[in-house]
Amino acid sequence: MNTLDALFSRKSIRTYNGENISEEQLRIILKAANSSPVGRALFDTLHISVITNKEYLNKWEDYCEEMTSHRPFYGAPAVILVSSLIPSDDLKSVNVNFSNAAILVQNMAIAATELGIGSCHIWGAVRLLNDNKDLLKELCLPEGMIPCCAIILGQTDEKYELRDIPENKISTNFIE
Repeated sequence: MNTLDALFSRKSIRTYNGENISEEQLRIILKAANSSPVGRALFDTLHISVITNKEYLNKWEDYCEEMTSHRPFYGAPAVILVSSLIPSDDLKSVNVNFSNAAILVQNMAIAATELGIGSCHIWGAVRLLNDNKDLLKELCLPEGMIPCCAIILGQTDEKYELRDIPENKISTNFIE
C-alpha cells in the first residue's frame, strides 16, 4: 500500500475479533510513532504507554461506562496512550504538546492501516482517565506527564478499502 492509499482507506475500526497484534506489528506501529515530526524537537516531553493488561483496560472501561454509559475500546486488546508534559506556566504554547501527541497517534493509525490492523483514535476516555487519580497512578507515568490521546489496536475482520473522499468535505477558503 502506498501512503496515499493508506490515507484514503484509513477509517476508525470499532469491531475487533479479540486477537492480539503480533510483537512485530507492534514494533512497526511504535516505530511509526517514533518517526513522527515533533514541534520544536521536544521529544523528551512525550511518553508512550502500551497497555495490554486486560484487568487495567477493564477498570478504565468500567469507569468510562459509569461516567458515560459507553465502553470506548470495543473489545480491542491494546491501547497505546500518548502523554505529554503540559507546562502550566506557558499556556500559549500548550497546543504544541497536544498536537505532538495527536501526530504520534495519527502516524500509528496510518501504520496500522498499512498492516491491516484495526485502529481508532480515543479522546473521551483519555479525558475521563485524567479525572481518575487511581487509574492514573497505576500507569506509573513519568513526573508531570498528562495523558493527551490514545489509539486502540487489534485484529479485525473489517477490511480497509479506498474510499471516495469528497474534496469539499471540510470548509476551505483560499487567501491569495
